[in-house]
Amino acid sequence: MATTVAVFTADADVTADYVIRELNERGVNVFRCDPGDFPATVTMAARSGACWTGRLDAGGRCLALDDVVCAWWRRPNRTEPDARSAEPEWSAREARAGFHGLMAVLPWLNRPDDIRRAEHKPLQLAVAAAVGLAPPPTLLTNDPDEVRAFAKEHGPLIYKPLCSGGLSDHRMIYASTVAPDTVDDGVRLTAHLFQPEIPKDHELRVTLVDGRAFAARIDAASDDARRDWRADYTSLSYTAAELPGAVLDKLRAYAQRLRLRFLAADMIVTPAGDHVFLEANPNGQWAWIEDATGLPIAAAIADALEGRTP
Repeated sequence: MATTVAVFTADADVTADYVIRELNERGVNVFRCDPGDFPATVTMAARSGACWTGRLDAGGRCLALDDVVCAWWRRPNRTEPDARSAEPEWSAREARAGFHGLMAVLPWLNRPDDIRRAEHKPLQLAVAAAVGLAPPPTLLTNDPDEVRAFAKEHGPLIYKPLCSGGLSDHRMIYASTVAPDTVDDGVRLTAHLFQPEIPKDHELRVTLVDGRAFAARIDAASDDARRDWRADYTSLSYTAAELPGAVLDKLRAYAQRLRLRFLAADMIVTPAGDHVFLEANPNGQWAWIEDATGLPIAAAIADALEGRTP
């Protein structure tokens, strides 16, 4: 019987620490490894037969592949080219293909390939609409004329980046309002996502773990945070909230369609009480929500990794 939970993430992943601490307190075997360390300090050896068997060795800590009850792909570093190789780029591609390919045979909380697919914003919005989660009208374009026409149709617009992370000088890009008269040919240089500005009473961050919803109400006290709460964490307050049953059912349907056992969804609640879906991160952060509200998210993820039924 498999007994080990495998966690694949960077050493500095504080969010993973919450769950690993919970598992340690339960006496569960945990193997932690950063795939970015392969092949420099991680050794892999596996053979195929009726199933794949073998091991990972990370600095003297060993994992038997057939002892994994569940694996969690969190926030690992990327495998980089090794300067010792005569063909470093080829070597790095082969390392990623071999390591990720072998990891695909493990039982997962969210499969890494499903995480990558579910990160695509256009797919998120399409699936949300299909299950009735009511995302805003959205324009994805590099045509400035289309942006002006969209603004004429929908009124004030919000621009949102498609990817997390910031600019080369480490500045972050947050959701921002767009005045139609500022739209110029710079739009042609890359893809841009625009949505109408939705009236907000408050926002919700909903963490879903095997169908269990942990909803936190987010109230913002500054203009920056009201546009994008990530822009001003100091002005935010959090309270545990209840998600209406109909909305929860649709969010569960969303997760099922994208084969996700875990996700972190962001929603607007309008002054009229309507719930508007914005996005759902298949590997989103939640530790600060647990700290602020006491919602037992780490325990729920530990349950899922152990195979416990809530």
